[in-house]
Amino acid sequence: MGYENGSHGGETSDGAGDGESSRPGGASRRSVLRLAGLAGAGGLAGCVGGAGLGSRTQSIDAVTYGVLSPMTGPYGGLAEGQRNGAKLAVQHVNESDRFSFELNAVYEDTEADTATGRQAAQKVVQQDGAGFLMGAISSSTALALNSFAESEEVIYNPGAAAMNITGAKCNEWVFRAETHTAQIAEAVAPWTANNVGAKVWFHIADYAYGQSVRREWKSRMAAASDRFTEVGVSRSQLGASNFGSYVSQISNSDADVAVLGMTGGDLINFTKQAANSGLKRDVEIVSPTMTFQVVRNALGPAAYGTYGGVRYNAQITTGDNQEFVSAYRDAYGSTPDSFARVAYDSIRMTAHGIEEAGSSDPEEVKDTLPGLQVPSLFGPNRFRKCDHQATNPVWAGENVQPDSGQAARVALRKKVAGPDAIPPCSETDCDL
Repeated sequence: MGYENGSHGGETSDGAGDGESSRPGGASRRSVLRLAGLAGAGGLAGCVGGAGLGSRTQSIDAVTYGVLSPMTGPYGGLAEGQRNGAKLAVQHVNESDRFSFELNAVYEDTEADTATGRQAAQKVVQQDGAGFLMGAISSSTALALNSFAESEEVIYNPGAAAMNITGAKCNEWVFRAETHTAQIAEAVAPWTANNVGAKVWFHIADYAYGQSVRREWKSRMAAASDRFTEVGVSRSQLGASNFGSYVSQISNSDADVAVLGMTGGDLINFTKQAANSGLKRDVEIVSPTMTFQVVRNALGPAAYGTYGGVRYNAQITTGDNQEFVSAYRDAYGSTPDSFARVAYDSIRMTAHGIEEAGSSDPEEVKDTLPGLQVPSLFGPNRFRKCDHQATNPVWAGENVQPDSGQAARVALRKKVAGPDAIPPCSETDCDL
């Protein structure tokens, strides 16, 4: 697991409290760390991966990462990959000679619940001494952890995709390696309008993520095609199980495409019910997360002919992805999914910022990491200075019948490079 920043080539077509400090006198985490002497000695300049980095002498204390995944609740099926990716990242950092410190991880369950997530974060920061957090899949939970990270002055890597996490709700302590809804929309929404259909019904899970999907897709589909029409909108609660009435509404409309702003169990249940009702015969089904491995595995033939955004595909040969895939299969006996990629890149990219800062003090790392070029599974990457969002490539994909087995294979239909997929800084509503 000592691999780092391999060659990069092309892709194949497969595919809790109020947040206030409980410390005496209201002392900030930054002050506590400094008083405890946790700031490392020395500083480094330049890009990670530059000549001579490995020979520079540093002294960085052990770093504790709190990994907060929704192991139970509606995203439990997605959280396993996130946790596995985090564990592999910790192993990589500890075995690589590129890092002069040891990573220790503390794992907690957010249950995809905002209050539980904050309580878990408070526990790992205030009891376990974590200065760095990664996790959440629910965007509502991630937004709560955004504000928690700011109040506690710790670095947080969100595992959720709503635009406003590094948009209107951004703050200087948050660095996201996950691909957000606007990046996916940039790749898939125009392609959908021009290649799949332009008379659109939006059905969303009515929380931050679903709302973000509708907003980002609607604007981009309208810009891409003068034929675009929003035929209708319906909303369900996160964790709902019966979608029959919504399926009927779509079936009885003039829509030729249903865009689903949902993920996890919600998306699986909706798509199964849509397939069983015959909706797929008349209406194309598209979702930003339809190509997720856990979704394809659960849907089987019901996924064939559906479309989605692709945030990650194990077949790509960018960066050191193939070494990562091999290590993941050796460790877990399966192929990594997007959630594993996000956890792995979140922790490894941030670890390079720690190394570059020469310090385990989150304040020094958050001042060093913005704009720093670091390795990722997509090749050289960075958290942008303006919003701390990683510049990831994205793809439009179609779920097609596989040569063997039942789980759909992902065919990559269109790629948008990272710098082209991400909205310009002037459009992010983030003021860093």
